[in-house]
Amino acid sequence: MDKLRRYSSFYEMVCSQAERLPQKTAFKIEREGKVAEVTFAAFKEDIDNLVSKVMGHGGSCAAVVCDGSYSCILNIMALCRAGYQTVLLDASLSEEELLELMDATDVDFVLGDEDLEELLREKNGEISDSSSGDGSAGPTRILFFTSGTTEHSKAVVLTESTLCSSAYNGSYLLPLSEDDTLLCLLPLNHVFGFVCGFLWGFSGGSCVALGRGMRHLIDDLSFFKPTAVSVVPQLLGFLLKNNLINTELSLVLIGAGDCPPEIIRGARERGLKVSFGYGLTETSSGVALSLGEDPYLMTICPDFEVAISEDGEVLIGNTTCMMAGYYNDPADTAAALSDGVLHTGDLGVLEDGKLRITGRKKEILVLSDGTKIFLPEYERALAKRLPGRDFAVTGVDGSPYLFVYNANKDCDNGLDAAHIGRSIETFMMKLPRGQQIKKICVINNPLPRTATGKIKRWELKEGRRY
Repeated sequence: MDKLRRYSSFYEMVCSQAERLPQKTAFKIEREGKVAEVTFAAFKEDIDNLVSKVMGHGGSCAAVVCDGSYSCILNIMALCRAGYQTVLLDASLSEEELLELMDATDVDFVLGDEDLEELLREKNGEISDSSSGDGSAGPTRILFFTSGTTEHSKAVVLTESTLCSSAYNGSYLLPLSEDDTLLCLLPLNHVFGFVCGFLWGFSGGSCVALGRGMRHLIDDLSFFKPTAVSVVPQLLGFLLKNNLINTELSLVLIGAGDCPPEIIRGARERGLKVSFGYGLTETSSGVALSLGEDPYLMTICPDFEVAISEDGEVLIGNTTCMMAGYYNDPADTAAALSDGVLHTGDLGVLEDGKLRITGRKKEILVLSDGTKIFLPEYERALAKRLPGRDFAVTGVDGSPYLFVYNANKDCDNGLDAAHIGRSIETFMMKLPRGQQIKKICVINNPLPRTATGKIKRWELKEGRRY
């Protein structure tokens, strides 16, 4: 804990570690099928070499498509050092979707993706080099997109300083040592992955192992032998089910979604320390972490003030980690952030000063008769009648609609709306008519999900998948 520091910029953090631990391994990466190491000193040198090239670009805003590689992290660090506003993009999106997001955030050029850079140039033309970054603007703005589970994604304006403060908070409550290796499996364009898969380890001098993508989820833990890993619940469930936990692993940080008790229980049965975290993109990630036996009762991070409104909504005050707002969206910013207090849209309670999340306001469906349904709870009840089915419920015109993915659409398995209706008929008869499923939609595409596995209910509601 005596080495724990607050930083105001990424480059300050890099310089501090390069001076203090120059020959210590900062990153483990794969090269030609083997584990290769990059020291803190080498990382700083790589950034310095890239900054001079980056500053030759024009404009003031750049994008990085986050594939989780060492080059990706270098690009982000160099852009911030050069003073560019930096937009982090999801590598799984189509070129059309990426261009749409870049247009919404006024991106001038793309670093590290020549094909996308060419498409952007064709769309927008050449840019002037008169306003290129000069490296003197201080901590730069970094834009992350919200998950978009209940509405379209928004671009959240954070800074190097807010993200570094978030990493400090995590390290304060749940410290890693210089002997630890943190495995980064989550997308860096998601704030949980960026802070808890990268900065959390790097800021304290731990080694960060960079995962090799979806194809290597089955062997990344055995390849890099981490002692700590940050995961979403769905990913941890996959690792446990397939017995992919390496013997060196001792700590698992879970975030970005509700985690079923059986998954936490399964991790603990393997001797792992499990911490459950709650945070938002708007707060630069972590707000609270569980440190005791109850995985859902969370200690509030330093600098945060948490209150519960009369209707149960979690309200957050903070001066070091809070977003500047939604990019070019003053109306939504004002609706979410009022007098320095963030209205999270989450429901919770405080128990002896600790936070317990109980639900999400936007996942409460208000029916036409005024009745409220908490959709995750409703889905859990349906899951008992639809074992093995991938499905979701969302509200359309004040009524519950059920969407079921037909995974075996090429087979004659009898999966149609009538078949599903018969499976849930007994359950539906127990409910008041207004709470019963109004329509069943069998879809041939997988349910739309965010990078962290949450269902994008708004896409289903708009009818994009049926």
